[in-house]
Amino acid sequence: MDSFVFLVALGIFSETTYLTIKKLAEKSNHPKGRRKVYIDTSALIDGRILNVAKTGFLYDEFVIPRSVTRELQLLADGKDLLKRNRARDGLNTVNELERVEYIDTNIMDDSHLGRMLVDERLLTLARENHGVILTCDYNLEKVATTEGIQVLNINDLSITLENKYHQGDKIHIKIVEKGHNPRQGIGHLDDGTMVVVDGADDKIGKEIDVNILKFHQTSSGRMIFAEVSGVKKRNSKRAIRQRKTTIEA
Repeated sequence: MDSFVFLVALGIFSETTYLTIKKLAEKSNHPKGRRKVYIDTSALIDGRILNVAKTGFLYDEFVIPRSVTRELQLLADGKDLLKRNRARDGLNTVNELERVEYIDTNIMDDSHLGRMLVDERLLTLARENHGVILTCDYNLEKVATTEGIQVLNINDLSITLENKYHQGDKIHIKIVEKGHNPRQGIGHLDDGTMVVVDGADDKIGKEIDVNILKFHQTSSGRMIFAEVSGVKKRNSKRAIRQRKTTIEA
C-alpha cells in the first residue's frame, strides 16, 4: 500500500515538474510584456507621438538610443535655421516623453555598436531585442520591413484617423429630429457621427443633400455642422436682388 501511494505521488510530482518546465520554456521562446519601441530622429522631430502617448493608448517601453539624441543635438547646433528649430523641437519631445506617466521612456547607451550609422543602430537594436521601430521615415520603414522588423509609422496612424469627409463636401443624410437651436435639423452618418444641419428643421423624415461647413471634435465624439445644399446660393441671390432694389430706390 505504501509503495502504491509513493508511486502515485512520484507520478504527480513528475507531471507537475514537466508542466512547469514546459511553461518556462514557452515564456523564454515567446517573450511577453511591453514591447520595446525604438524611436528614430524623424519621429521625434515630427512630435505627434507625444500627443498619442499622452492619451494613454500606448503601454510600451520607449527606447531612444543615445545616437539619436546626439544627432538631434548636432542638428540643433547647425547653421540651417529650419533644421535647427526642428531639431530643438525633437529634443523637447524627448524631454516631454520622459514625463508621460503611461509609458516608460529610456535613453539607451548604444556606443557598443561602434561606427554604425543611426539607422543601422536602430535596425540592429530592434532585431536583437525583438523590438519595433517608430519612425516617419519611409525608407527606414521599407528596409526594416524587408528584414522582418515591425514598424510603427506615425503617418500611417494619421491616415487611419483622418476624417472621411472634408469641409465643403456634399453628403446625403436623413434628418431625424430637430436641433437645439432654431431651424436646425439632426442627422447621423453610418458610423454614428451627429450632423447638425442649419435650415433643416422642416426636413424631418426626409433624405436631403447637405454641405459640410466644419467639424467639432471632443473627447465624447465628433460632430459635423452643415447646411442644406443650395440654400446658401439662393440666399446670396436674394441678397443681390435686395441690394439692387435698394440702389435703384
